[in-house]
Amino acid sequence: MTAGILNVNKPRGMASFAVVSLVRRLTGVRRVGHAGTLDPIADGVLPVCLGAATRIVEYLVSAPKVYRAVVRLGASTDTYDSEGQVTATGDASSVTLEGLRAALGEFEGEIQQLPPMYSALKYEGQPLYRYARQGKTAPRQERTVSIYRLELLSFEPPLVELEMEVGRGAYVRTLAYDLGERLGCHGHLEGLTRLRSGPFLVQDAIAPDQLEEAVNRGDWEDLLYAPDRVLESWHAAILAEEHSRDICQGRLVQLAVRSEEAFRLPLEAPCRAYSDEGEFLAILRHRGGGRWQPEKVFAGPQISPDSA
Repeated sequence: MTAGILNVNKPRGMASFAVVSLVRRLTGVRRVGHAGTLDPIADGVLPVCLGAATRIVEYLVSAPKVYRAVVRLGASTDTYDSEGQVTATGDASSVTLEGLRAALGEFEGEIQQLPPMYSALKYEGQPLYRYARQGKTAPRQERTVSIYRLELLSFEPPLVELEMEVGRGAYVRTLAYDLGERLGCHGHLEGLTRLRSGPFLVQDAIAPDQLEEAVNRGDWEDLLYAPDRVLESWHAAILAEEHSRDICQGRLVQLAVRSEEAFRLPLEAPCRAYSDEGEFLAILRHRGGGRWQPEKVFAGPQISPDSA
């Protein structure tokens, strides 16, 4: 059964859910999900997981992402982007290159962000954007997010072009808004392109019409990446036949360390497991005393890509 990941280049103006619906309709695969929402104004990398690969989504969502963003100074909006209603205006003509660079330096590293009201975060079971659309404000808490890299590409007032690498939960829209507030002139996100999500790059991504052409040719599955592509930076264990069988049946296994140099398993992190023939079997977690338990199993008769 079909299982894998499509690296889709989502076009601007198309919702992430619409991409998922399109993939489901074109391929006929029932279980489909994306790994990290892109707002309609954004384009770029949208990994779409099919079949058993949907069980990888949580790891892909946690992976670092790279964006190119255009911020327009001089006005803030209720959505923090160009699709919202203007809530405040200011004079951006006094912003200097030196002042902009100094302000950007305050947004690198671990910073505090207040999630925008127009977001899918929930309060009392309802997404925040539903409150916002009713003109209401729900309680929100600042949270720590990581901005690993923030580079100024160009400054042609009132437009600021940035490239950034961010961790999970960081809102580029909020960064644009906060930058405008820090500069004292207000600001909002004018455009956004996701250049990378985990191992997936925009230059390798396929447009929706390219996927449709591949479906019509009958070779669209050649575009799929294996589910474990997302986990390539993790340690790996190669298991003998007996251990492979136990893992596929959900049992704990005792893994002996062959040598410190040749076989080191990180006890604090998950590990990917393979059969001695190279088949991706499972994600393992250490349970103490050299015992490893399958957290998610991807091989074996009990796992179906469309039902797992």
